[in-house]
Order: sequence, then structure tokens, then C-alpha cells
Amino acid sequence: VQLVESGGGLVQPGGSLRLSCAASGFTFSSYAMRWYRQAAGKERELVASISSLGGTTFYADPVKGRFTISRDNAKNAVYLQMNSLRPEDTAVYYCRAQILSRDYWGQGTQVTVSS
Repeated sequence: VQLVESGGGLVQPGGSLRLSCAASGFTFSSYAMRWYRQAAGKERELVASISSLGGTTFYADPVKGRFTISRDNAKNAVYLQMNSLRPEDTAVYYCRAQILSRDYWGQGTQVTVSS
């Protein structure tokens, strides 16, 4: 199993970024996927999740209405569209897959929101 995040970077407050997570090594379309983030000195927190076929999504309160999670099962990829970014969104963002009760994480991608 391999998860590779990309798309992070430096953006000004109010800007947008689209994160991608490329998955391989498992039947991607059979599993829910999740995005987490970890800010410096803080615990990792769940940002958003999406069911295996994309019909059900969940968002943490701090990102509701600003972030959108989606997936493309033909491309084995999950995305996180982040709009109206705020300085408090600064963190390393990770995607996670839970397969047969085992957790798999990507290496993370840094998102920095600053003027």
C-alpha cells in the first residue's frame, strides 16, 4: 500500500489549494478515504472523509463550507479542494486508508497560509 500526497504550498489568506493523494497497492474503490492535518505542536486531526464510492462525505466543523473532498476511483486518487484558506489551516496534510483494521498514511504535504 502506498499513499502519496501532493499539491501543498504557500498561499495567502483567502486563497485556494487542491491537494491530491495517489493510492496504490490495494483495491482503492473498496475503501473510504480520509484527510487529516497536523499543525506544529498540535495533535493530528481529521479534516474530511469520503466513502468508498463517494456518496457520503464528512467534514470537521472548522472546514465545513470551505473544503471539499472528492475521489476518482478510475484514477485511484482522492482530493481535497481547499478554499477561503485561513492562517489556522496551516499544517501538514495527510491522507489515510484503513484496510483490514490496519492504518496506512502518506508522507504528508505542507500547507502554509500566510501573507
